[in-house]
Amino acid sequence: MSKENQENEKIIPTIINANDIRNMIYIIRDQQVMLDSDLAILYGYEVKRLNEQVKRNIERFPDDFMFRLTEDEVPESLRSQNATLNKSATRRGTHRKYLPYAFTEQGIYMLATVLKGDIAEKQSIYIMRAFREMRHFIANNALLFEKVSNIELKQLEYQKSTDERFDKVFQYIENHAESTQKIFFDGQIYDAFSLMTSIIHKAESDIVLIDGYVDVNTLNILAKKKDGVNVNIYTYSGTKLTKKDIDNFNKQYPLLTVFKTQVFHDRFIIIDNTIAYHIGASIKDAGLKCFGISLLDDEILVNELIERLKEI
Repeated sequence: MSKENQENEKIIPTIINANDIRNMIYIIRDQQVMLDSDLAILYGYEVKRLNEQVKRNIERFPDDFMFRLTEDEVPESLRSQNATLNKSATRRGTHRKYLPYAFTEQGIYMLATVLKGDIAEKQSIYIMRAFREMRHFIANNALLFEKVSNIELKQLEYQKSTDERFDKVFQYIENHAESTQKIFFDGQIYDAFSLMTSIIHKAESDIVLIDGYVDVNTLNILAKKKDGVNVNIYTYSGTKLTKKDIDNFNKQYPLLTVFKTQVFHDRFIIIDNTIAYHIGASIKDAGLKCFGISLLDDEILVNELIERLKEI
């Protein structure tokens, strides 16, 4: 035995058992391998010295016996050490400059013949046993692994279909962002109701409804407002909305105030004194007949409408 091997053998005080070795076996490129850093620990070598022995006998290590890992293939346990620290070298304070080598089972067997020595022979026995147990475990649980793989595949397929559905939803939202004009045909009662309640729910402070014909159905839509939002209704004097209706509404959804006026013919909704809509039908009848709704994008017109209300 060489003097170098004798010195290296003194590094390992005890033989590592098979359970410890199994934790050093990785599945990379669909095969079981061990890294040069772990093998260096087992054989009592510094990584640099171990790889020097390999390079001296490189003809014995073809690609199916040994290969260098890519950055993406480096196990996470090594990444946590910045992928440059050797597990054994950490204790010695040295650093690695290159990506690690991976040895297959055949490569490890060949490595043992290259390193020689009593410790190399004994450790190789433990390593070969660990590989054999890993093969038996995988073979005996092949059906389980297949089921797990099928489940993972279904999950990936479901995730893909879910992502596609979300993409369609987001695309729909993008393509159907609030337009300045909408038309609802007779029978689209629910669609019209949904639009009205969504407009009402935008308000953060106050809502103004100008509508000559209001009743309890109108209040049902206004009840969708946020808490603390005040509502002012401007309607005809002959409205069907009674004082009792207003009082009942205010008990649960304050504060509603009703003003009587004959000034307006058309219907409008003003949100927070900034956003105004022109509506072609009373909101209580939305969807019963064909009607349209338009967003007033002229700020001057909106301000003139608000100023006119102040005069009433």
